[in-house]
Amino acid sequence: MAVWARSKSRPEKGPDRGVPRRRRRWAVITSAFLIVLGAGAYVTYEWTRPYLHGTGCEVGSGAGKMSLSLEQGANAATIAAVAFRKELPERAVVIAYATAIQESHLRNLAGGDRDSVGMFQQRPSQGWGTPEQLRDPVVTTSKFFDGLVQVKDYLDKDLHIAAQEVQRSADGALYAQHEPDGEVLAAAFTGREPAAARCWFPPDERTEPRRAEAVREMRRAFGGGLKVDGPRTAGGAPDPAAPWTSVMVPGERMGWAVAAWAVTHAQAYGLTEVRHAGRSWRADTGHDGWTADPKAPKDRVIIG
Repeated sequence: MAVWARSKSRPEKGPDRGVPRRRRRWAVITSAFLIVLGAGAYVTYEWTRPYLHGTGCEVGSGAGKMSLSLEQGANAATIAAVAFRKELPERAVVIAYATAIQESHLRNLAGGDRDSVGMFQQRPSQGWGTPEQLRDPVVTTSKFFDGLVQVKDYLDKDLHIAAQEVQRSADGALYAQHEPDGEVLAAAFTGREPAAARCWFPPDERTEPRRAEAVREMRRAFGGGLKVDGPRTAGGAPDPAAPWTSVMVPGERMGWAVAAWAVTHAQAYGLTEVRHAGRSWRADTGHDGWTADPKAPKDRVIIG
């Protein structure tokens, strides 16, 4: 009986008996390492993502998109704002964009051909104004529109003909090639196409918040019709320390024009958030563009 009992006991361990257990242990260790590595990679990506895209703006939707620098985006938004102040139709804005693209690529140039200055390369020697005035995007745009509305039936003329009657350039036919781009910009910056302008810049290029100054400049471009509301001091004045400002708008289309102006000027004035009509844009995720925000109001633009 002792012999049978001994034969039923567990066999002695062979040289490979512990291999499956070691394999399981290494599998667990490897899995844990991969999880930690993946988590670290995700955290690194989230931290570096705002830096990966650099700076810039994108305007339009679908196939009709344009890439702009922050300066070009801000200048484009200003052109539309001045058109709102002057109550001009979208066609006037298209003409202005095509002209400014040809003259300066929508940049506020300090000089140019002979004494030409600014976005529209207007010449002080021809009575457009002083160099300082023409380097002001609001002023130079106003002067262009003042000249455009004096062109008889400008809305019915070919774009390059209407533009040339204002500019008197060497070759007015060159304005025509920029009409499609002008239409894309006008649809976005006049608010006809909602949430069609987005801009982005890395965290190390953010500036100190100057929201009150931004709102003053916005009202200078759009006109005094924009009413500003928001947290107020005990004396009833707007509170400069408040985290946001509310800009009342007379309609959703103008609201999107104001929102586009704020987004394109966000880096310059240290703005971090813009909300309007069910959507919001945030500086720290600017490249993602506008996201759903059910609480964003239609009758105002919230700027933070």
